[in-house]
Amino acid sequence: MASLPFIFFLSFFIISTILTSAGAAAAATIKLSLSPFPHPSSSHPYQILNNLVTSSVARAHHLKHPKAKADNTTSSLLRASLFPHSYGGYTISLKFGTPPQTLPFIMDTGSSLSWFPCTSRYLCSQCAFPNVDPAKIPTFAPKLSSSKKLVGCRNPKCSWLFGPDVASRCQDCEPTSENCTQTCPPYLIQYGLGSTAGLLLVENLVFPQKTFQDFLVGCSILSNRQPAGIAGFGRSAESLPSQLGLKKFSYCLVSRRFDDTGVSSNMLLETGSGSGDAKTPGLSYTPFYRNQVASNPNFKEFYYVTLRKILVGDQHVKVPYSYLVPGSDGNGGTIVDSGSTFTFMERPVFEVVTKEFEKQMGNYRRAREIENISGLSPCFNISGYTSIKFPELSFQFKGGAKMALPLVNYFSFVGDDKVACLMIVSDNVVGQGSHGGPAIILGSFQQQNYYIEFDMANNRFGWAERSCA
Repeated sequence: MASLPFIFFLSFFIISTILTSAGAAAAATIKLSLSPFPHPSSSHPYQILNNLVTSSVARAHHLKHPKAKADNTTSSLLRASLFPHSYGGYTISLKFGTPPQTLPFIMDTGSSLSWFPCTSRYLCSQCAFPNVDPAKIPTFAPKLSSSKKLVGCRNPKCSWLFGPDVASRCQDCEPTSENCTQTCPPYLIQYGLGSTAGLLLVENLVFPQKTFQDFLVGCSILSNRQPAGIAGFGRSAESLPSQLGLKKFSYCLVSRRFDDTGVSSNMLLETGSGSGDAKTPGLSYTPFYRNQVASNPNFKEFYYVTLRKILVGDQHVKVPYSYLVPGSDGNGGTIVDSGSTFTFMERPVFEVVTKEFEKQMGNYRRAREIENISGLSPCFNISGYTSIKFPELSFQFKGGAKMALPLVNYFSFVGDDKVACLMIVSDNVVGQGSHGGPAIILGSFQQQNYYIEFDMANNRFGWAERSCA
């Protein structure tokens, strides 16, 4: 948690930076491109995997313990490209400002605020990613945009981020004052291993078919391990889907090779009025819902789905019910998160799943040395075998819909394909008090080569296996 002196200094620094560098309905569908983003450099594949495991577990800890913060309908699609990167995420390009400035953003369904690296004074620590020069990270220049505006304390959008606490943070605004000029307080947001801090702006978000005015976006000056901005696709008011009034959004993640190829796939954003219930042909669906527990309102921005069963081969793994469905305290359940690389399972869930894999793959020797280096477990030595049998991993959801993962979505072959490692992660926290937040987080590695749809109008999550390249 940042100290008050730091927050006040940050607020003054950002306001002065922005002010000195700048003057103060119809249905539509938007298409974007997704691209994976680079991870800290390493020439050794095992170390790359270890970095991804560490970031996935850290991301899970953050999500589990977030800080306070066909009918008569007409619709159209906005399109963008998604690019995969070696660090484990996918980026889209968005245009902000007048005239528009194009910047890359990591697509994240586990958070809501969208923000960009802002001004020429942007600082990012620990941002030496492959193919990324921290000194040359693309930034938004407020001075070049005629449509940017700082958000004031009286602007209702300030409370989107700070909630009822905004009044105590805006103490220069008297309750009876109608002309308060105090700026909305600076934000400080954590993303597992990363973080960012800045001030809120309203700015034009520009697509070829339509411009969205007064879009709330963060102008970040200081970040840690965040060499690109975030496009927040969560469920809170400040999220991109909420501000654009999306009926649904969908994406297809190209297969990740832990590199930075130029291959991309499409992301579709559908806007419009009405709530038609027509399903996309070929997709399986399960409802998604909000976790309404009052003790942690941050859980409400996640996309929860009801996971009924986990199957390894034809064996139903016995997962305690308390982990599959949120309890009265809001802990437990499953969420879908594009910002997590590998699927995370709380230790009791992870152990029953991995034990079943160990049982069914008992003919193969464990590669303990690779487990220690990579952080993945279990790993099996498959050298010398001409025919290898892997159990299928399947998730069965409420309504009976089943996601049977292709092998490359849950096993990775390393060391000249002599070792196969399960690409599911957990932490070492066990015992009383360890259970908190979502118990299972479905990450992007397990979503690759699936067409994924978030139907906001009908509160349902859809998928179908596809070749996304």
